[in-house]
Formats: sequence, structure tokens, C-alpha cells
Amino acid sequence: MNQPVRSAVPILPASAALLAAQGQGGAHLTAFASDASPRRYFRLEGQGLILMEDPADPAGFAAYLRLSAHLNGLGLSAPRVIAAAQEQGVALIEDFRDGTYSNPLAQGQDETALYELAVDALLHLHHDIRAAQVDQPDYDPDVFLNELDLFTDWFAPAVLPDLKVAAFRSKWRNLWRVTLAPLAEHRHTLVLRDFHVDNLMLLAGRSGIARCGLLDFQDALIGPCEYDLVSLLQDARRDLRAGLEDKMLKRYIASAPEFLGGGDAIRRRYHLLGAQRHARILGVFVRLCQRDAKPRYLQFLRRVLAQFQTALTAAKLTEIETLLDQTLGDWRSVAATLPTRLNP
Repeated sequence: MNQPVRSAVPILPASAALLAAQGQGGAHLTAFASDASPRRYFRLEGQGLILMEDPADPAGFAAYLRLSAHLNGLGLSAPRVIAAAQEQGVALIEDFRDGTYSNPLAQGQDETALYELAVDALLHLHHDIRAAQVDQPDYDPDVFLNELDLFTDWFAPAVLPDLKVAAFRSKWRNLWRVTLAPLAEHRHTLVLRDFHVDNLMLLAGRSGIARCGLLDFQDALIGPCEYDLVSLLQDARRDLRAGLEDKMLKRYIASAPEFLGGGDAIRRRYHLLGAQRHARILGVFVRLCQRDAKPRYLQFLRRVLAQFQTALTAAKLTEIETLLDQTLGDWRSVAATLPTRLNP
């Protein structure tokens, strides 16, 4: 007979039932530190398994189950689902242990080799025509615009508290709608959306691109190939060694699918998507602090602010930059003070 689950943090009744049904009723559980999402994870010590709880997002949970099987079927490495109670939002999944890219990077492992592996995993995904053959929504212009509302609703008012948000949002959206229109023709692959060092694992005992483990992919969409490349190479969490971003971008371009149109076209979309992504993240970080009481993400805000400014210039988004200057005044300098002002 199974012993009761041992965990310092209470688990859901559905989780206890799933563990018991899998012969893991006596497992010793260790809770993971929480991140920006409401999902919870518990390691079954010594079992090579993780308990995932996500009852608040049925669509996202179903997508996780679906995409885990899809990514593994493409020859990539996502945690395999061992068992799940889908209606209750709990699952037992494969444990990739603690080898996120952040760990080997902090230990001084070869940064270039780690990023080459991640870029090669993206190339593998983007060359496979099956990548987009999964039931996930499109990354269409409306999704991009809705994401940009995070900038107008959270970041911009933090910079200028008396901002007339509705009027600014209308002008902002109109400019971005025109700017993003060319991307409508580039929904070629599965975009994981958070392809960065804290969601990538270095897996021992595997070879080739399978050594790159993938996490946090349940919000994936069908969209442009360059998006995940931006997520990787313009990371909110860390600065890459000087020259590494361009080296990895060249590596990608050298082996990119022909339908992407060559280096110049890839770079144009790369910078455009970078500007959109950084604008969204600036809003996300302010919202995490003000709404969700998670101010620790503000430590990355200055880096993202610099990345946003660089991307605006590289993508030649002069009209958008002019709107910011005319509406938000000295927004660059004021925004740089937000980490201190919002979390004194």
C-alpha cells in the first residue's frame, strides 16, 4: 500500500490521485520556485518524474500535452508526458533535472557551443514542414497587436502617469498594424515564444539537437521563424558575449530554409520582431510588478529597454519612435528609473 505523499507544499487532490494511480503515492515531493506563471511543479525525488499542476489554464494544459508529443515526434526533446488527468490539469512528466542553460553558463561552460546547439535545434524545427502541422493558433497580426497593448496599458502609463491611454493606443496600434502587415505571409513554423536560457536544458546522454531540451512551450503559435531566434539572442535575462549575437545570426542564415528569402530578409524580420517583442516585455515586467506583486523582473527592465531602442533603430521604425518621443517625452531616461521607482 502506498504511503502518503510527502510534500512541504500541499498538492491538489487530483495530483494525489494521479500519483497513487501511478504507484507514486509515497513519493517525496520538492516544490520548484514559482515563476511568472501560475503553474506549479514538484519533483518526485529519485523517480525521474515531475508533477505539473495547471488547473487554471485548461487550453494551455491541453496544448502542453499535445505539443510535448509533437515536438518529440519531430526529433526534438520536450519532457514526455507519462500520465495526465486532463480535466483536472495535472500531469506526470519526464524530469530533465537541473541542466537549464543558466546553470552551465554560470559554471563557465562554452557559451558559443551552447548557443550553437540552440540555433541548430531551431534550424531543425524550421526545416521540418511538419512543424506547423499541429493544432495551434496562428501568430497573426491581431495577436501581435494585442500583445503590444501591454506596452500601452502598463509601461507607457508608468512612464507618463497622466497619459491619455486610449488616444495613445489608437495611434500606436495603427502604426504597428502597417508595420507588421508583411509578417502575415510568414507563418511557416511552430513558434515556441519563450525560447531563452531558462527554458532550454542541456541534456546529458543524448546526441545532436536532442541534447537541447525544451521547456515552457504550451503557448506556442504558428508564425515567423525569426521570432524564437530573437528570443534566444536578445534575451531579457542576460547579455551575450560581444559579437556572439551576430555570429549566431550568421550561423542561422547560412543554413536557413530557402523560403525565408536570404540574409537581408531574415535580418529585417529579426529586428522587426525584436522591437515588437521587447515592447511587449516592457509591459509584462511592469504588470508583473504592479498587478502580480512580482517586482523581481524589474531587474531586467533596463536591458530590455536598451534592446528595444536598438531594435527600433535597426528595423528603421522611425514613425513609431517619433510617436514615443512626441507622446511620452523623455521616455528613455524616465523608463530607466522605473526599477527604483516601482520597487523602491
